[in-house]
Amino acid sequence: MSEQDLKKTPLYDAHVAAGARMVPFAGYHMPVQYKDGVLKEHLWTREHAGLFDVSHMGQARLRGDNPAKSFEKLVSADYQGLKPGKQRYAVLLNAEGGVIDDLMTARPDDDGLFIVVNGACKDNDYKIIAEALAGEATVERLEDRALLALQGPEAAPVLAAHIPEAANMVFMDSAAVTAFGTDVLISRSGYTGEDGYEISVPSTEAARIWNTLLEDERVKAIGLGARDSLRLEAGLPLYGHDMDETVSPIEAGMPFAVGKSRREAGDYLGADRIGKELAGDLKRVRVNLKVLEGAPAREGAEIADADGAVIGKVTSGGFGPSFGGAIAIGFVPPQYNVVGSELKVIVRGKPQKAEVVTSPFVPTRYVRKL
Repeated sequence: MSEQDLKKTPLYDAHVAAGARMVPFAGYHMPVQYKDGVLKEHLWTREHAGLFDVSHMGQARLRGDNPAKSFEKLVSADYQGLKPGKQRYAVLLNAEGGVIDDLMTARPDDDGLFIVVNGACKDNDYKIIAEALAGEATVERLEDRALLALQGPEAAPVLAAHIPEAANMVFMDSAAVTAFGTDVLISRSGYTGEDGYEISVPSTEAARIWNTLLEDERVKAIGLGARDSLRLEAGLPLYGHDMDETVSPIEAGMPFAVGKSRREAGDYLGADRIGKELAGDLKRVRVNLKVLEGAPAREGAEIADADGAVIGKVTSGGFGPSFGGAIAIGFVPPQYNVVGSELKVIVRGKPQKAEVVTSPFVPTRYVRKL
């Protein structure tokens, strides 16, 4: 895609005014970092509150006589059992049980389902959903809305100053409220491993709300660079890297994406394959690695066993500022995914020691019910 074809989010001018370095991402001009740089932005989010523009993501409403039942034809989660005011993670599956995209779906009100999908996948996702559910459910793309993410240990008190009811929400709660003088959809969730919120607002109000939140000294604007290092430390897979249409949610280390009732019924796409994988019939699984020496192992680096035989590949990797070292996610045969065992990563042709560790790399801090 050429520079001229890239779209701009409603916050583009605000990013440029703040000195952001803009890069192409998912068809948009997006801020990869601001003046402080990725390392400081990452640590600020872990310690205070980071504000992210994620308006490139796709937002939509799914409406129909029973949109939850209809949607279950395409996804792995139990959405008929999703209570009002709740949100649930799922994967959009192909017939072979591979992941077309991962997404969040909520019931913030009684207006069908509110769906958020990945920016690079949204056109294909909506086409698949609309065609598969034609005649029983409709997809309305919410092109007139922006999406902000406020993440970090101080996110809750910051947002509660504007939305008092946000303080009483717990992880994966969702609500439709009036705040900042407009209609807002919020969920207590995010992509950093920290406590925080995703906030859907009208595009025309986005810059005003963005600037209002940044007036709080606990909040700083954070770019995509830190968003990636934060999600990597939290052990959160990135679609197009750690998941694609050949990878199942079980291989990706996300059995929770397949609801209990759906497993029992076996009524989802790819159920035969995924059912076998849930029972232990797997050829590859996601592995989490701590790189013990040398440079970080980036996407595409080979993973080898202790004797040097290549057994897999890294799909995401880099330096974890809060972890304090190089980390990576990749895929290997199941017998090699043993916590504490030694593997190797091949970086620039040189084998480097790595150790299998648990996920997440740093503790997550979601606020759950006691």
